[in-house]
Amino acid sequence: MVGPAVFHYPISGTADLARVEAPVTFKAYLLCAFAAFGGLFFGYDTGWMSGVLGMPYFITQYTGIEYDYETMQPIGVSPTEFALPSSTKSLMTSILSCGTFFGALIAGDAADFIGRRPTIILGCVVFCLGCILEIASTNQLALFVMGRLVSGLGVGAISAVILLYMAEVAPRRVRGAIVSGYQFCITLGILLANCVVYSTANRNDTGSYRIPVGVQFLWAVILGVGLFILPESPRFHVMKGKIDTAMKALSLLRGQPVDSDYIRDELAEIVASHEYEMQVIPQTSYIGSWVACFQGSIRKGNCNLRRTILGAGIQMMQQLTGVNFIFYFGVTFFQQLGTIQDPFFISLVTTLVNVVSTPVSFWAIERLGRRPLLIWGGVGMMVSQFIVAIVGVTAGRPDLVPTNYDAVKAMIAFICIYIFFFASTWGPVGWVIVGECFPLPIRSRGVGIATASNWFWNCIIAVITPYMVGNEPGSAHLGPRVFFIWGSLCALSLTFAYFLVPEMKGLTLEQIDTMMEQTTPRNSSKWKPTQTFAAQMGRVRGAQGLDGGLGRVPTPPASGPIGSGKKRVDGFVQL
Repeated sequence: MVGPAVFHYPISGTADLARVEAPVTFKAYLLCAFAAFGGLFFGYDTGWMSGVLGMPYFITQYTGIEYDYETMQPIGVSPTEFALPSSTKSLMTSILSCGTFFGALIAGDAADFIGRRPTIILGCVVFCLGCILEIASTNQLALFVMGRLVSGLGVGAISAVILLYMAEVAPRRVRGAIVSGYQFCITLGILLANCVVYSTANRNDTGSYRIPVGVQFLWAVILGVGLFILPESPRFHVMKGKIDTAMKALSLLRGQPVDSDYIRDELAEIVASHEYEMQVIPQTSYIGSWVACFQGSIRKGNCNLRRTILGAGIQMMQQLTGVNFIFYFGVTFFQQLGTIQDPFFISLVTTLVNVVSTPVSFWAIERLGRRPLLIWGGVGMMVSQFIVAIVGVTAGRPDLVPTNYDAVKAMIAFICIYIFFFASTWGPVGWVIVGECFPLPIRSRGVGIATASNWFWNCIIAVITPYMVGNEPGSAHLGPRVFFIWGSLCALSLTFAYFLVPEMKGLTLEQIDTMMEQTTPRNSSKWKPTQTFAAQMGRVRGAQGLDGGLGRVPTPPASGPIGSGKKRVDGFVQL
């Protein structure tokens, strides 16, 4: 079952749009922001894999090609040929995304049945089991791949439910900034991984790759232990009909007394919205709850199918911008070019740009909005990618003798500019949109589907990219020309944002539902809410309450799902 249609006792709210969310204390902001720490799992794993694939000891272990650590040169082959086979790199990298795909889908179920918090903690445990398998392997490809798969299940579950949890607990005025913190933690994880890899890359023992893998245990412990302090999502409790528990959780998240009128008003809005949504998306079977995500006409802005396309599509486009090509295969790609003297250092620079650029979105996403960031970010990424490609096939060609190092520096500079545009726009905004666009009855499954889309396309890119830029027979050997592909896909992402992504800045999750019903994406920035859900569902307190003297609103008939079992005082719903 999706959830109960009625609640244990009535709750009333306000018709004042300014009071649909309680004020928030600084301590409460910190509680909400801590959840973003889960992004470290995603980012750190992306970062260490890129470096490990280029480590001399790791390459020797899986290819048998010897390496001279004194001269820093391979023995018997050229430096550009000293690399793992494309098939091995593809398998090692993509298998994690395969696990995360299924982990995200499974987490969508678990988050509704056992809660958001327990699902994340369970994901941390599964992730640690996978890390143990990765560390235990030496040259056993099967064991290493199995560890990556199990770790992927944990990362997928964490990535989906952390996003869901943050969207549900964050205050509306800073929800975009707080959810952007998830992307910031991803970038920070990538940077930390590159720092660890850079310090161990030239070790002549298994510590070269085991140390980067083992550091991940720290992130699992911090997140898993920290979640015991955080409350469960109030919206999860509302979905289960546990209004008392929801009120206590909301009180902790907002830093307000549990009997505060502010808490009552916000909770009443959540309850009224859920009751309205349950009329549109009624209770159904387990299979039906998944089918509900694909119901409706795509021409209707508030239909579930369109929301699912929006959530899954934004994650697909985020991956097709090509950023994970840099972070998964940056080291080996720079090595294959043969024009960059220290590929590990350049990879570290790109991750540093990624980190320092992301906080720009904390301000811009709430000041400028979601749509402008996606549109202008798409333009910036597209132009930067095409410049890298054009320079790479002209003045910066790898086969040019002597090497034009100024052209190579220009390519690196525009790769960094491209990363800046991604990190400040599509990186964080893609996650924010997913957390905001689904109604409560299907939110966990919708977020699970959207996150699985991210990992599915992540997997596709991880599988095909080594063959796109590889030097061995059977590979396309595109080299810098691969940026023509990424630039074209950035143009596709820009088009998707312009026609399909609505503006959600400054709205509660409940108001976003109404906005998507009443306007189009291109006109969404002009939409303003006109009434609360509490007023729409007849749950407003009387003239002596906190609704500014707007009068009393009668309750619906007792026979309907909204009025069933409700106690009336003077003919009106009261708490």
